[in-house]
Amino acid sequence: MGHLDPETEPLYLSVGDAQRILAHVQAEWPLEACGLLGGIGRRVLAVYPTRNELASPVRYRVHPDDLIRVMLELEARGWELVGIYHSHPHGPPVPSAIDVAEAYYPEAVYVIAAPVRGEWNLRAFRIVDGKALEVPLQWVE
Repeated sequence: MGHLDPETEPLYLSVGDAQRILAHVQAEWPLEACGLLGGIGRRVLAVYPTRNELASPVRYRVHPDDLIRVMLELEARGWELVGIYHSHPHGPPVPSAIDVAEAYYPEAVYVIAAPVRGEWNLRAFRIVDGKALEVPLQWVE
């Protein structure tokens, strides 16, 4: 990891971590849920569900208290912010214009959960300079 092209290097996610993300977004539905992904490089090692400060069905902002708590934990573990996830309760699983405009962490992978034909779907993107580029999801143990 780390020597691959950042545009094509996958996000490494365990099935258990994906299930934690989906349980959180389902619990918050019909509002947007959001959370942070901690780990090393592109390898997610922990999912941190957070509160959506906006409590909105169409926007999210990680609650500042949660952001500080998670960032301090990541620092204590020697990890980094690998990604940020949120849901689009009514689809589609692609970044909205607001998501692109408010993507303040260009190194992070943005994971979006949205229902597609009744099933929650996860897709991952890097958002850099106003452009969203899809990142492959690689399932790991």
